Amino acid sequence: MKTLLDTLRDELAAKADPVWKSGAERYFKEPVQFYGLSNSAARKIGSEYYQQLKGHTKDEILALGEELMKSGLMEETIIACDWSNRLHQKFEPADFVKFERWISQYVNNWAACDTLCNHTVAEFIVMYPTHLADLKRFAQSENRWLRRAAAVTLIIPASRGKFLPDIFEIATLLLDDTDDLVRKGYGWMLKAAAESHRQEVFEFIMRHRTTMPRTALRYAIEKMPAEMKSEAMKK
Repeated sequence: MKTLLDTLRDELAAKADPVWKSGAERYFKEPVQFYGLSNSAARKIGSEYYQQLKGHTKDEILALGEELMKSGLMEETIIACDWSNRLHQKFEPADFVKFERWISQYVNNWAACDTLCNHTVAEFIVMYPTHLADLKRFAQSENRWLRRAAAVTLIIPASRGKFLPDIFEIATLLLDDTDDLVRKGYGWMLKAAAESHRQEVFEFIMRHRTTMPRTALRYAIEKMPAEMKSEAMKK
């Protein structure tokens, strides 16, 4: 298994583009490390190596994924998240501990947070909704990535009309968060919820619009009709 990771890393390094790497690293406000491959190129390589893992257990593959997450390199994070998401039908309640550890210890930028939470963690929550209580715990964490994870994990379920009361509870917990990336995260969650529950989300926004930061508010109303946007943005 170590040989597979070494070979994977060698291939990522061999196919890296230094110009792409420089541009990608400048894109983020916080320090983020890249080999120098696009997301699609990294996923393609990861997919090829995943085929070599047939016959290995879920726990063995997740352990490999954790080794990739530890590196802090975005391409390795993308591959780890892709591998974990491919395993979602085999998720068990105990796996949540692993995913929380990945967020709290290895995630260091919004793209890594969203890549992991939009899919792997979201699939887990849909399978085991009792763990919504853990997302509410995340929303009260000192770790900015856990707080963002509390919201962005629910983006896809929200767009499908799921978990509206929990979405409002998490948005309320994050309402006056001072971190811009957390504000954008819960605004995005509300925007997704409005796809199925526009009126309810609008009413929530109107109840809180005087205290909701403008960043979150603008995200939340982005796809609403002009008259709703105008009403929500009134001073």
